[in-house]
Amino acid sequence: MNLREILSGISPLDQETYEKAKRRTEDLLMPYLALGRLHEISWQIAGITGRFPEALPHKAIMVGAGDHGVVEEGVSLYPQEVTRQMIFSFLKGWAAINVLADHVGARVIVVDFGIKGPVDPLWLEAKDRFYPMKVKEGTNNITKGPAMTPDEAEKVILRGFEVFQKEFEKGLDMIGTGDMGIGNTTASACVICAITGFDPEEIVGRGTGLDDEALRKKIQVVQKALEINKPDPEDPIDVLHKVGGLEIGGLTGWILGGARARIPVVIDGFISTASALLAVKMEPKVKDYLIAGHLSAERGHKKALEYLGLRPLLDLQMRLGEGTGACLAFEIVEAAIKILSKMPSFEEAGVSRAK
Repeated sequence: MNLREILSGISPLDQETYEKAKRRTEDLLMPYLALGRLHEISWQIAGITGRFPEALPHKAIMVGAGDHGVVEEGVSLYPQEVTRQMIFSFLKGWAAINVLADHVGARVIVVDFGIKGPVDPLWLEAKDRFYPMKVKEGTNNITKGPAMTPDEAEKVILRGFEVFQKEFEKGLDMIGTGDMGIGNTTASACVICAITGFDPEEIVGRGTGLDDEALRKKIQVVQKALEINKPDPEDPIDVLHKVGGLEIGGLTGWILGGARARIPVVIDGFISTASALLAVKMEPKVKDYLIAGHLSAERGHKKALEYLGLRPLLDLQMRLGEGTGACLAFEIVEAAIKILSKMPSFEEAGVSRAK
């Protein structure tokens, strides 16, 4: 399936079921809208799925991984080999996302979209949770030219979609986005600035914990990358190929897959929001399938979410990535749908309504 076919298969929400959910909420055994945003979430899930699900038991977080040539510019406290090293942690079940996914009953999928170096044979032993989808061994240094070619940008999106299709065959009711890639907050800032038009000083954050001097340098790196590459804000493939990241593209394909299959897509933090911006730019209907899991501590995340018109469910000052915020938000989404589907009405409970 090519990208045009994928995009053409994304439909609007089921408005009839959405409205039925709103009417059902009016009858629930409580003052109208007493649970606030939980009701809005339940209506959205009804519109996405075309039903009132009692649960969303099959949940998955895809952790897309890739390396970034821009680390040459000193934009991260951590060396590039950490990207590769963390794959072992994910596959061993040691990382934060593994702990949280186990807590909420979600599976963790790890995908190599562009880690430097060959695929480790030990990774391939984890056939049920690892996908070798490498397009190239890390992006190019975006302060010196494009991150990748246009063909590579489209290919990595399609590979993200391919992973979704394979996981969907196993059973999926809700997905989340996660990331791993030293230097990826720099690439994400470039993508967000390119699409939104925000100034880098408003968007670029401290990533893994940069001090003030390193933050100023990182802002300059983003400014330089944008000036040199001049990405077209109306062309998401152009933005991805010039200033993006391989895992950012892979997550974009994962998001498109969720929207096309009519299942909720819970996005994580700063990097995932860059992918969401690309996906929505490709097909605006994708936005209705998105739920912002949390507000990252990364400076520009709030502005990027506001640009998308999304309100985060959680604000825990998290900045880890990996899909941790999205994973926690799964619990809230499931709570919302259970209120709609399992709570009785006034009539069913034999309780008098308010006068």
